[in-house]
Amino acid sequence: KTTQQLIINLVGMNRPALFLVLVISLFVLSCDDDKPYQRSYRMGFQNSAPRIDNLDLFIQSLNLWTQRSDAAIISTEVPWEELLSGVDPVQYAINNYQGLVEFYRSKNLELWIYIDPQNGLDRTSDALELLAAGKSIADPEIQLLYRRFTVVMDSLFQPEHLGLALETNLIRDAASTEIYNGVKEAAQGAADDIRLVNPDVKLSVSVQVDHAWGKLAGGTYQGIDQDFLDFPFIQELGLSSYPYFGFDDPIEIPPHYYSQLIEGKNIPVFVSEGGWTSESLTAPGRTITSSTEIQRAYIQHHSILLQKVNAIAVFQLVFTDIDLDALPPDVPDNIQYFAHLGLVDTNLQPKPALTDWDNQFSISLKK
Repeated sequence: KTTQQLIINLVGMNRPALFLVLVISLFVLSCDDDKPYQRSYRMGFQNSAPRIDNLDLFIQSLNLWTQRSDAAIISTEVPWEELLSGVDPVQYAINNYQGLVEFYRSKNLELWIYIDPQNGLDRTSDALELLAAGKSIADPEIQLLYRRFTVVMDSLFQPEHLGLALETNLIRDAASTEIYNGVKEAAQGAADDIRLVNPDVKLSVSVQVDHAWGKLAGGTYQGIDQDFLDFPFIQELGLSSYPYFGFDDPIEIPPHYYSQLIEGKNIPVFVSEGGWTSESLTAPGRTITSSTEIQRAYIQHHSILLQKVNAIAVFQLVFTDIDLDALPPDVPDNIQYFAHLGLVDTNLQPKPALTDWDNQFSISLKK
């Protein structure tokens, strides 16, 4: 009778309200009668601002997003230019991250650090600074620089979670064999180095979910079994997902979109980056129609995917939209595809999706 009444009540609801009720209903139905629902996943961001040259905006953004987070992530490429010029990695890390990490700790945020040995905006290529220097992650001496920087970041800041490579399945298919093997060797070397000094930090890589499902290039499901073979140190798995490149509507994303990737494996997972654009855009071979309400529907629907896989965390790398007009000229053009993922706009004004993020965050965290 209760289920029948629920269905009757759903008729005539507007779509965002319908999504929210369905999410809440799934939460309630999945819980014991005498136990309130608790979320399994921590929630957080990487510090971001609409304009990278405005320190005040970074501080304003930081104060806004840390109110609605119980985790934080630092996801960064290796500072190749500085390291190649002889800058001490310890001093670089202190100058660029120590104050931020101390602030996170003062807020009791659990910390993830992800070090990308490749090119975060172009998985076909080495990092731009390596290309400019005529170097590659395939070079043994470059791998050693990466490994040293990774050990420094771990030793100085003692994150609970450490990622050693990002979107490994996408690199394997998009980049040359030499680059992929370089990433694989560098990550394994870093894992070995870390274990000599820190037996406790949880090690991971991330995989690109949409690519694993064949959504980025019109392919078929291929999974991520090879990643577990190539990176045997994995203790937990990061998921990168920008499903607006493969789906027209968030509700089309199947509930097992994450869980199928680890079927038969007992491993914790978390979303290390992702989101849904709040504005329409044109990408190669695809016109993406979106809005702030569609982005809101994604935040609502995404909670079902997280629950299905019993995720331990979810991160949006950007809390704010990006002001494209204020970017330096050397930033790759494809940054435009990720410019409207924020839960606030370039003036730090909330979008509708922020309310749904806050609603999820208000649910107590399972201990």
